[in-house]
Amino acid sequence: MSGQLTAEEFVDALRAHGVRGVAGVPCGHLAGPWALFDRAGDLTPAASEGAALALAAGWELAGRTSAVLCQNSGFGNLINPLTSLLLPYRVPLLIVMTMRGWPDPADDEPQHASMGASSIGLLETLDVPHAVLRPGTLQDALGRAAEARSQGRPFFLLVPRGAIGKVSGAYRAPEPAAGDRLTRPGVVSALMAELTDELLVTTTGYVSRQVHHERDRESTFYMQGSMGHASAVGAGIATAHPDRRAVVLDGDGAFLMHLGTGATIGASGARNLAHIVLDNGCYESTGCQPTTSGSMDWAALGRGLGYRTVLTCDSATDLVGSIRTALTADGPVLLALSVVPTPDEVHPRATASTGPVEIADRFRKAATAPADTDARPGTGGPARGTR
Repeated sequence: MSGQLTAEEFVDALRAHGVRGVAGVPCGHLAGPWALFDRAGDLTPAASEGAALALAAGWELAGRTSAVLCQNSGFGNLINPLTSLLLPYRVPLLIVMTMRGWPDPADDEPQHASMGASSIGLLETLDVPHAVLRPGTLQDALGRAAEARSQGRPFFLLVPRGAIGKVSGAYRAPEPAAGDRLTRPGVVSALMAELTDELLVTTTGYVSRQVHHERDRESTFYMQGSMGHASAVGAGIATAHPDRRAVVLDGDGAFLMHLGTGATIGASGARNLAHIVLDNGCYESTGCQPTTSGSMDWAALGRGLGYRTVLTCDSATDLVGSIRTALTADGPVLLALSVVPTPDEVHPRATASTGPVEIADRFRKAATAPADTDARPGTGGPARGTR
């Protein structure tokens, strides 16, 4: 857009506004400010937008002026702490939220249409002060945010796509995978070669794109939005059809966003569910901003959540054996795969060729059709795991 702010200008303005701590979930259209706050040590990545809001509220209650960075696709995650924490307790907070699917939903991806059309209306309904960032209006908007702060009210600064520039070399590109390391393309290729009649749910971002590129199946449900909920959808499918193997292909950031679902899966006892997580340590599709998975022990986490079979794998040599074990072992199964990011391999979204309604309709037909009784490809190969 004309009059684009540089990331440096935007961050300087927020600092002048008093912001000292930033929490959030990455958005590609806020990648520049995210990187600058991160470099300064003032940014804390949160698992979800609601958690970011609560974390920043804690800072505010402790006297630290704060802000949240997010996109409106996660606005739904904000509603509960916004309405039941910030508003009744009069906790002022600046929320910088990019506007996907706005002003024209047709100019964006279909999963952003509903929230794009309703974000401003929701803020008006909740009587939350807000302003759209337009060229030359930043100082005025922050002035209104300061007025809201003086009244103990939160303020939403709504950022159109392209309003703020990026920062070159924000996060160093990962080294090309070498030797025995796993990658997203390699894992997806191996998994799709093993699938027969399994019902597959793929998480948002590059994972669904890769699966669609590798092998489009009517029995694959591609989730391009609703980040973090692929595991719950998969659990629903598995418990609705205990005679069919259900597989969830997830990412570390998405899994962490709604980690509690893992406990629901463990408690479900779904013996036919395999939950495969690609842990690349970052939010690859928004600019490779780091997740917090680097501090996790996947094996201990899986056991603690109640998965019946827990597997980990970080080498191509063990990959096929690990996948075959995950597809045949007593579930719920958690298979955590450590992969090297490959942000340069990006394919079209599934909805570029097949609409979301058609994806849902054909999946429903596949899920209710008689299971294929063909034998699975042979099993074997090493896999590390606990039973």
